Amino acid sequence: MEPQSSTTLVLCGKTTAENEVALRLKTNNTLKLPDDSPLDVALYSDIENRERIGDDDVFGINSYMSFLSTSRFGKLLIYSPKLASTHDVVSKNFDELPVGAVCVADVQSKGRGRSKNLWESPKGCLLFSFTLQMEDGRVVPLVQYVVSLAMTEAINDLCRENGIPPLDVRIKWPNDLYLDGLKVGGILCTSTYKSKKFNVSAGIGLNVSNEKPTTCLNTVLQRLGCVTHQLQRGDIMAAFFNKFESFYDMFINQGFQALDELYCKTWLHSGQRVTVQEKNENEDQISENVVTIQGPHYICCLTAKDALYVKEDSINVS
Repeated sequence: MEPQSSTTLVLCGKTTAENEVALRLKTNNTLKLPDDSPLDVALYSDIENRERIGDDDVFGINSYMSFLSTSRFGKLLIYSPKLASTHDVVSKNFDELPVGAVCVADVQSKGRGRSKNLWESPKGCLLFSFTLQMEDGRVVPLVQYVVSLAMTEAINDLCRENGIPPLDVRIKWPNDLYLDGLKVGGILCTSTYKSKKFNVSAGIGLNVSNEKPTTCLNTVLQRLGCVTHQLQRGDIMAAFFNKFESFYDMFINQGFQALDELYCKTWLHSGQRVTVQEKNENEDQISENVVTIQGPHYICCLTAKDALYVKEDSINVS
């Protein structure tokens, strides 16, 4: 029987505090994979050939850290060339990681989606998951909206700062990202309850340089005539955390209402006609009603004309 190959994890911190955490995680052999397969953990500061981590096919740690300006999120980085799932890494090690720690991979072999879907993500995707904690369980389902909005706004910021054509990335409710009518990304948020707090693992997959299976950000940029500038995954992830931290603070302190107007400008569905299916409790019959979407609701439903709430599992949004 052949021995299991080990998975490489590279740890890097934004400041001395995060690098001390990274050293402790490595020294104590703390990090684990869900299947307990072998791990090879290294500190970024100890890697001699660090310039290799920055090639087009490899996540650019240096550029990410230099662009990151948060006080909490994204400051402890776990990088791997290939993982089964970044989401599984942060979920498995949640108690050992500081809030805001992020795991990013160049390739995923078992990426996770809604309904427990699994898939392999190719090179060119931005694939990362991070941790956060919340006390109010009523608003935990809304975090996916904040994550989605932060990513669309981060892409807008990068385009504007680099003087390149804007990319009209939109939100397809509840957790997909679309560009030119095609899916380019998705959001997955899961949570567990422990010690009176909700431990939330938030994951994002975004097509940056891989034009298959649908399209990607850089392909659309080229089509818009921008041939001299390509968006880099490290820059996008740093811009995301810079934006997410401010949005998250607004969300926690003021409620989702503080972001609602911007969210509705970014999503695809205002005024859209959809079909809602309802099963009669006393009969095995399904009735259908056509309604017009007005907006998202704070209890993680949609509001619509001719219907009070449109739940995620009863809606057919095409």
